[in-house]
Amino acid sequence: MTQPLLRISLADDHAIFRRGLRELLEESGHIAVVGEFNHGRAVLQASPAALGEVLVLDLSLPRVSGSEVLARLRVSHPTVKVVILSMYPEEHFAARMVRAGARAYLAKTRSAEEVLQTILAVGEGRDELDDALIAGRGAIPALPHERLSAREHQVFMLWVQGRMAGDIAVELDVSASTVSNHLAHIREKLELKNNAEIIHYAYAAGLTAE
Repeated sequence: MTQPLLRISLADDHAIFRRGLRELLEESGHIAVVGEFNHGRAVLQASPAALGEVLVLDLSLPRVSGSEVLARLRVSHPTVKVVILSMYPEEHFAARMVRAGARAYLAKTRSAEEVLQTILAVGEGRDELDDALIAGRGAIPALPHERLSAREHQVFMLWVQGRMAGDIAVELDVSASTVSNHLAHIREKLELKNNAEIIHYAYAAGLTAE
């Protein structure tokens, strides 16, 4: 009896990258890509059929960020397994994203075979792979930004990506004053004088793509 194909969806704002990833996955003969999304809000508005069993999610999505998509999907579609595939380095983000609900985290520097095998493993429910992916990184690095709360970390990353405070407020469905308070707490925890220094900190700490 033929094993049914694993149904997955892709969320990434780069069309060429999505096309290459789709071809890689479907050529394996084990996967069917049932949905593609170029921004976070489209993921949140998608039907369960369009999401499939596994969502391959980029963190740097427009309109609604990947981390916020992950948080909301845990409530609205808890059975969808999420694999983060991001430009951000694993040593700084894997542990946090797995703790936030992702089944696995991979940097885009990983090989095609590693990406394929990880997605298949997650789809088959082999969650022990999560530990392997963050082996040696289980303890969060002792850096100032690791003291940020989950919401502060979201605001921090959106600010580093160039979002304005008003845009962050709309995306996270909070008030502008709440975002300002988060930024103030971030500056305090990172021992920074102003919001511009948040971006300099992120570059110095290796939290941005090269």
